[in-house]
Amino acid sequence: MTTTVLQLRKITKRFGKLVANDSISLTLARGEVLALLGENGAGKSTLMSILFGHYVADEGSIEVFGQPLPPGQPRAALAAGIGMVHQHFTLADNLTVLDNVLLGSEPLWQPFSRRSVARAKLLAVSRQFGLPVSPDAKVGSLSVGERQRVEILKALYRGARILILDEPTAVLTPQESEALFDTLAQMVTQGLSIIFISHKLGEVLRVSHRVAVLRQGKLVAEAPAQGTTQGQLAQWMVGHAIEAAERRPAKNVGDPICTLTNVSTAPAGRDRLNDVSLTLRAGEIVAIAGVSGNGQVALADVLCGVRNATTGQVTLRGAALQARPAWLVSQGVARIPEDRHAVGVVGDLPVWENAVSERLRGPWFAHPWFRAFWVKRRAARQHAQRVAETFDVRGGGADSPARSLSGGNMQKLILGRALMPPQDAAGNSAQAPRIAAGPPQGDAAPLGGSEPRAAGSVGAPMLIVAHQPTWGLDIGAVMFVQQQLINARDAGAAVLLISDDLDEVLALGDRVAVMHDGHLSEARPAEDWTREAIGLAMAGAAH
Repeated sequence: MTTTVLQLRKITKRFGKLVANDSISLTLARGEVLALLGENGAGKSTLMSILFGHYVADEGSIEVFGQPLPPGQPRAALAAGIGMVHQHFTLADNLTVLDNVLLGSEPLWQPFSRRSVARAKLLAVSRQFGLPVSPDAKVGSLSVGERQRVEILKALYRGARILILDEPTAVLTPQESEALFDTLAQMVTQGLSIIFISHKLGEVLRVSHRVAVLRQGKLVAEAPAQGTTQGQLAQWMVGHAIEAAERRPAKNVGDPICTLTNVSTAPAGRDRLNDVSLTLRAGEIVAIAGVSGNGQVALADVLCGVRNATTGQVTLRGAALQARPAWLVSQGVARIPEDRHAVGVVGDLPVWENAVSERLRGPWFAHPWFRAFWVKRRAARQHAQRVAETFDVRGGGADSPARSLSGGNMQKLILGRALMPPQDAAGNSAQAPRIAAGPPQGDAAPLGGSEPRAAGSVGAPMLIVAHQPTWGLDIGAVMFVQQQLINARDAGAAVLLISDDLDEVLALGDRVAVMHDGHLSEARPAEDWTREAIGLAMAGAAH
């Protein structure tokens, strides 16, 4: 690996007073895998956007295979041999593999599509790099792993010699991840160069030859992957040592909070429930593993009141669950939605309004900052400030639009809104908060006692539906969010954790179940599962 194929020299990019990239210089060699790491907001996306021509650097230059890369020209980057596979696939499900590969690759003035030539080329690239796929298969019928192959083939078909992979294993089963790693090894032996972006530090060290770490827009570390530890990577990323969330087995598992019995929902593609039964108990985390799109959204929607069950029964504290989100919030059901941008916050509203938005309903005579259709702004803003301080929400201030927050800080805001009961200007609340930034001190009183919660209660939650709560977050934010869920469980809440990350499932789940094609396996103690068994169940081999 001596031939340099990519050279970034002193790349600087400013957005107003924010320096997103501060004089960053990087090289990439032929046949090398370079891992690019950093916290959310560290500058990785900006740097890649400059490389692709989506942004123009204020200072610095880029050379590809010894030739200067014109700034701000995506077509020039593609022509130079740079390709990218995004975390969220950009494929048309109703078209074939061949059609998806051809999209955008032929000139508009060409009178007809040279499909036979394109098919032969696609099959040749597929054989060369060990990426088998049928050109005539509809993308909508493919598994997630097969769709990723199509995305990689799209880049290779167009002549990519430098491939950027953004969180490539985020939606893969362990077996599919292993197959991807084998493919990457084959690619680099044939001379391809890869920039590998991931928050999974174990796979970073396994796949890459070299690691580069960004922090607050600066390149703070470069090192060979061999001999580097995950602890070192985490410390370089955040600037201090990171302690893993303290995993403590559930000790005080209580009565059932929510029960699903033979629940099915109307089909919505592959996302549906099919005869699902599950019991969620106080003081316990039940973790649901599975590849995205196999019913997890339907499960979360039913429990949050935005989707009806067509058959079966759902009960909350023994009473029938009402498919009304406002009622569920009043009953102590907190949600952490999968899509924090589209569902979790209203991007144009300020941070303080987002922090109180889900708790505006309640009895006017008892609510600490809501009276007879009026919001008590001072109390609400002070509550939002407490949320920001307790859950370490950084960036912009209470009046800044929520869209200005980084992904990690947006997730902390949602977490704080869900877990922290409303407080008035004096810090009084209907129920004192028992969720704090650190582990609970002493014997925490359980949430949700034996009596049903009164309608309009604004206390701490008794059921938390956490759907992909750490998706795309850096290691520091991941550990913080995970610790909050453990704290909530120890304070007596029932927690449903839905995650594609097997490490997270096995680290947090007291019981674990697997979803595939709308079916849910039995929720068994986490120690009864192996990664291999979960992976097979995720692929449909068992459930």
